[in-house]
Amino acid sequence: QVQLVESGGGLVQAGGSLRLSCAASGRTFSNYVVAWFRQAPGKERDSVAAISRSGSNTNYADSVKGRFTISRENAKNTVYLQMNSLIPEDTAVYYCAARFLGGAEVNQDKYDYWGQGTQVTVSS
Repeated sequence: QVQLVESGGGLVQAGGSLRLSCAASGRTFSNYVVAWFRQAPGKERDSVAAISRSGSNTNYADSVKGRFTISRENAKNTVYLQMNSLIPEDTAVYYCAARFLGGAEVNQDKYDYWGQGTQVTVSS
């Protein structure tokens, strides 16, 4: 089992940047694929990005391609989400999730472990 804690959310103006962190504890972190998801008020939870266990493969939702970058440091048991050129539509609670082994998929049904989320608000 792995425990996940997100941090780095906040209020930012449109065009600004934020970096989210997902810190993991528990089992060997390098055995887990990690992904970011987000849920805006009144909407379903959507995928954002996923990263393979080694970090060599990544997968992004079309809505964030070219603006967001997912990365990981297995030595620090941490995955990051660098968000640039933020727009109001990026406002949501952002969750990180992990799955044991497998590929860097963005299907949330594949993920077994979830953090509590961190709020990102982008003002216009």
